[in-house]
Amino acid sequence: MYLVRLCVAVLCVNLVRCYEVPTAKLEAIYPRGLRVSIPDDGFSIFAFHGKLNEEMEGLEAGRWSADITKAKNGRWTFRDRNASLKIGDKIYFWTYVIKDSLGYRQDNGEWTVTGYVDEDGSPVHFDAAGNPVSIPGVTDAPGLGQENVTFPCQISETVASMPGFICKGQLLFEDNFSSNIEQGKIWTPEIKIPGEPDYPFNVYLNGEHIRVDGGSLSIKPVTLDSIYGEDSIMKQLDLTEKCTGMPGTNECFREASGPQILPPFVTGKITTKKTFNFKYGRIEVNAKLPQGNWIVPEIQLEPRDHTYGTNNYASGILRIACVKGNLEYSKKLYGGPMLSGNGPLRTAYLKETTGNTRWSRDYHTYALEWRPDSIKLFVDGVQYGEVSPSSFAEAAAGAPAAALWMKGSSLAPFDEMFYISLGLTIGGVTEFSDEDPKPWANSATKAALNFWESRQQWYSSWLDDTALRVDYVRVYAL
Repeated sequence: MYLVRLCVAVLCVNLVRCYEVPTAKLEAIYPRGLRVSIPDDGFSIFAFHGKLNEEMEGLEAGRWSADITKAKNGRWTFRDRNASLKIGDKIYFWTYVIKDSLGYRQDNGEWTVTGYVDEDGSPVHFDAAGNPVSIPGVTDAPGLGQENVTFPCQISETVASMPGFICKGQLLFEDNFSSNIEQGKIWTPEIKIPGEPDYPFNVYLNGEHIRVDGGSLSIKPVTLDSIYGEDSIMKQLDLTEKCTGMPGTNECFREASGPQILPPFVTGKITTKKTFNFKYGRIEVNAKLPQGNWIVPEIQLEPRDHTYGTNNYASGILRIACVKGNLEYSKKLYGGPMLSGNGPLRTAYLKETTGNTRWSRDYHTYALEWRPDSIKLFVDGVQYGEVSPSSFAEAAAGAPAAALWMKGSSLAPFDEMFYISLGLTIGGVTEFSDEDPKPWANSATKAALNFWESRQQWYSSWLDDTALRVDYVRVYAL
């Protein structure tokens, strides 16, 4: 048990000053979940123990048994996102806190489910047919209607790497970047030298250029020299020990040779590959995009298993939002499916919209809605594009991967599990056409060197905010 002096809230003994534990607030979350919280009063720990529809046997641990070690927004909160609660269910519980090195307990708690709230704590109301009238933040989200949401749950077509069934409109994933990447244990930073098909002029590393500050994620580019010393682009780079790329390849080890230098910049990229993957759903990313020549943000979904191949984006990329950092491109937002790393299939299905000002000036909410028969793009709640192919494989007949796509659905290769990816790339040999006025040719062996040596021409454009900033990421079931 807890190794502190204990004072039960309703009984004072041995002249110990009695303290009354704040009454716990219990909430049933629609469509699934239990939240238990108490206001902060200088505690160092909060514990919740409870059982569903079964009385506690004294101070047993119970179905729910958790110690919370940190308050958030002025409350100590326990959360079970998978709890399925029905009207009339009763929870028996006891709570415990440590305050000023003394332990205090509140016994014999009982609470009955009489209604539901949404993620923000607002009541959820239902009509006579049992349909929710409003679910703020879930079914009111742009592009998610209420017409197919039934009570208590209509099973979703979304598949996700999480236990239990999934309800339509359910919030499956959310990160508001309230803690650093290591503490959150949601994201894995990439550590590798990216190669085909883009061959960007950057290395992915984890470091101070990836930060969480003030409730937002920041990823910015820095020079390779700033980390490894002067003229490091002319040496070798061995990332083998912590490399997340393919072992034994140029993704983990590379050596400069003559005009073929190492990528001169370091950026960051974080993914949910190890923690969260899904197929079909709506993803929303609130972000402020970077400004600066040749900087390209990566806000996208990438294939977990590469079922249709690993080369040249054969298993597809779903871009949620992309705006190139050059001033001449800064008002052009595009997103959608990419079926190849180069050629017509790289851009054939991308959708574009033009803003009144640079997208990098402010935060915007970028969304992609991915269904078995369509892919839709949104910005700030307004749809600007839709892809509804009869069959990617038929439309792309002759593409190297088309034969494999034919074995999947009409949406193949976008009928497999994907994960979330956030990052930055610099330059490269596919993102910018040779028709663009740029200081390197995509096919040149000296492409990275020419880019680096011309930095006096474009580096001044990096004086503004070159960082990709992300306020939150959310994924909803459809």
